[in-house]
Amino acid sequence: MKEVALRAAKFYFVGALGIVVQLAALAFLKPALDPHYLWATALAVEFAILHNFLWHEFWTWSDRPSFGNDRLRRLWRFHISNGLLSLVGNVLLMRFLVGTLGLHYLLANALAIASLAVANFFLSELYVFRYLIRRPN
Repeated sequence: MKEVALRAAKFYFVGALGIVVQLAALAFLKPALDPHYLWATALAVEFAILHNFLWHEFWTWSDRPSFGNDRLRRLWRFHISNGLLSLVGNVLLMRFLVGTLGLHYLLANALAIASLAVANFFLSELYVFRYLIRRPN
């Protein structure tokens, strides 16, 4: 149980860094793509996904290393689970929070990120990083 708690703490620390990456990317991209804040959101999420994957691969789940093609498969699993949930969840929540409720796009994005955090941890723990990948010979 301690191992899962420590891993969760690392996951949320990386996630906090990812929030900074995502919000900075959104703040930069939104004016350039205005009025298309949803496209800016999608691109900002992708920056955060790649940032977070690298930290998780080499720190959060460093006890479950991967090598070569296994790392690429893991990146694929991260994209189709955490990435897809984050992308679809962020875009839908942004549409509701900004488009319907009229919240500021940065506040709305922070709320969207926080609402998806727990599901993303369990997807990572149980699906993306679940296998102990063998070392190459």
